[in-house]
Amino acid sequence: MNPKQKLRALADARRGVIVPGAFNAMSARLVADLGFEAIYVTGAGVTNMWLGMPDQGFIGLTDIADHTARIRDAVDVPLLVDADTGFGNAVNTYHAVRTLERAGADCIQLEDQVSPKRCGHFNGKSVIETGEMLGKIRAAVDARRDSGTLIMARTDAAAVHGFNAAVDRARAFAEAGADILFVEAVTKEDEVRALPRLLDRPQLMNMVIGGKTPIFDADALGQLGFGFVLYANATLQGAVAGMQKCLTLLRDEHKVDEDPAIVAPFLERQRLVNKDFWDGLEQKYR
Repeated sequence: MNPKQKLRALADARRGVIVPGAFNAMSARLVADLGFEAIYVTGAGVTNMWLGMPDQGFIGLTDIADHTARIRDAVDVPLLVDADTGFGNAVNTYHAVRTLERAGADCIQLEDQVSPKRCGHFNGKSVIETGEMLGKIRAAVDARRDSGTLIMARTDAAAVHGFNAAVDRARAFAEAGADILFVEAVTKEDEVRALPRLLDRPQLMNMVIGGKTPIFDADALGQLGFGFVLYANATLQGAVAGMQKCLTLLRDEHKVDEDPAIVAPFLERQRLVNKDFWDGLEQKYR
């Protein structure tokens, strides 16, 4: 199966597949190397790690498309790509889907926040009218060159209009053609448990470390019927913690040895960037 077919099969299995986020090609290589079955190209992660800014709508389509293309070159596993609000209206969304599909996305996520959007676990969110979002979803579905490209529709309405309104929106998104549903930032365990019973499409549940949604074990979410369990920025948060640990040691001790508890060994870094492959090409074409 190609990546799109694999992703569709994972969605349909509804077994709580863990999807870590990647913010660049190296983080994607780490995710794939450790055997995860899919990767989420995270807008928040790209914004934080590339710009050093919060997830408040500071990146655009070109930014996320460039990162998607680099990650696609680095790994073969399916990619779910965060397209925020579609970067404008329904026509802009059509263009965004074309662009991200060309960059290598296997699934494109759209959300119903007012632009500029913000992290789903921040306060102060607003959402557009349901009808406007339905237009974006229909545009996304029509824009696909490959019918295997999945469209994931996210609603942030729970924080604005309540849980029941969010479920109603998600049902409408499915009717408009969304392949995967994503109800963001629900705050109660019973709401998480109820979603697979209330919505008949494959769903993604977002586990934000330190966020508003109670943390569930991925196996438990799979047993409830969720297709995917997203850890969009666990990789980022782990990387930040690792860098802080290493840099603190360097500042205080004035040196850092090749201690695998502090830094990845030199040879491991070369393995992850596939140095042997490039050395082989150098020999082949010499």
